[in-house]
Amino acid sequence: MTHAPAPPTAARAPAAPGALPLLGHALQLWRRPIAFLESLRSVGDVVRVDVGTWPLHVLTTADLVHTVLVGEAQNFGRGRIFEKMRPLFGDGLATVDGPFHRKQRRMIQPAFHRSHIAEHAERMCRQAEELAASFTDGRQIAVDEEFRRFSLSAVADMIFSGEVGQRAVEEVHRSFPVLLEGMLARTLMPKAMDRLPIPLNRRFDTAAGRMRAVIDEVIDSCGTEPEDTAHPERHDLLSLLLAATDPESGERMSTRQLRDELITMLFGGTETVATTLAWVFHELAAHPEAERRLHTEIDTVIGDRRVRPEDLPRLTYTTGVLHETLRLHSALVFTRKALRRVTLAGVSIPAGAELAYSPYAIHRDPASFPDPTAFDPDRWSRPDAARLPRLGGFLPFGAGQHKCIGDSFAMAEMLVVVASVASHWRLVPAVGVTVREVPAGIPMPHALPMIPTSRKGGLSDPVPPLSPHP
Repeated sequence: MTHAPAPPTAARAPAAPGALPLLGHALQLWRRPIAFLESLRSVGDVVRVDVGTWPLHVLTTADLVHTVLVGEAQNFGRGRIFEKMRPLFGDGLATVDGPFHRKQRRMIQPAFHRSHIAEHAERMCRQAEELAASFTDGRQIAVDEEFRRFSLSAVADMIFSGEVGQRAVEEVHRSFPVLLEGMLARTLMPKAMDRLPIPLNRRFDTAAGRMRAVIDEVIDSCGTEPEDTAHPERHDLLSLLLAATDPESGERMSTRQLRDELITMLFGGTETVATTLAWVFHELAAHPEAERRLHTEIDTVIGDRRVRPEDLPRLTYTTGVLHETLRLHSALVFTRKALRRVTLAGVSIPAGAELAYSPYAIHRDPASFPDPTAFDPDRWSRPDAARLPRLGGFLPFGAGQHKCIGDSFAMAEMLVVVASVASHWRLVPAVGVTVREVPAGIPMPHALPMIPTSRKGGLSDPVPPLSPHP
């Protein structure tokens, strides 16, 4: 397939049905974004959607998404969604592009080397066991809230040493719901509304301002010189980034840039992990056979002790459960911008045009995943699993040069938590509650009350409190 500059015969993208004067498809996106994005697959490979007066070219096939993110990534830059997140993330990896993005990634990548992940894995195992020990047999918990608190604490523990980041953690707990609510809404709002003092914008901007201010305080309290923080006994991410230099230029990050990266990591390491963990236990409760097989694997591999980092490669069915949950419950929409005129699937895309793609919809495409709405962890381990569309068709952490830098850390963390909790508990849905998806960056359960039921008569050994970093 060729995506060279558009020939004169290149077609225009078909428009999604149901556009309204002035509003375009904004009302459909606002009222039922998940169903609307999934419906575009039947319209064409590239579909024009109008958000007010803002035109979008939505890609509906895995091949085209792979072309934009990997095959011809040089022709596409960050899109409007990322620009709208700048009040929160500033110039962090999630929003920047081009040479500056490559420079930042070079500086940050060593901090996510597997040796550093291994150092944190042992602490993750202890933290996950503490989480499991905090549950009480028969006492209802809000699973989504429990996992959000856990994932935030885990990523903060990776970033900050000891108590130095406690204020930042408290602020993220306070601001996280406000910022999540605002992210999707701001993305779908017409650009003219970005600066209007409407309540949604005021809440978002206030929370983002508080978040940035408290991270500045944390950095100031640590000092800004490598000798202040990068001691041999400290391996938290803040210390590593303060000491990091660009291997090509020898430059270090400014305090402002460091703040932007830390905020990006706090949120990037919290939302996907917390939401996925909540959906894992929802899906297991809805599929008893999958739950039984997961428990059998965990009992065989782990037995009566706590999870260890070396156990993770042996948890193959549990990994399949995670992959299947990530497939069914993934990010709603991302954008890219065409840097020059291109042709995609015979459709002419002018320079400057905005493109969008929905991992959620791509992951439910029957062309890529047979019986796409079924929860089927075995699809990841069958003999033909190698043919699953891992490039373009399965992208829970993105793909190409902008793929999530902490994907390995996130997968390890989720495996540890699932194994630790499921080793001791079945989480049973509360009676009379129907769980609904709430549109957000990653659609989340509107509420997920569940009741822990002991599988082994409770935790056999009390877990001592986790000591702070040295």
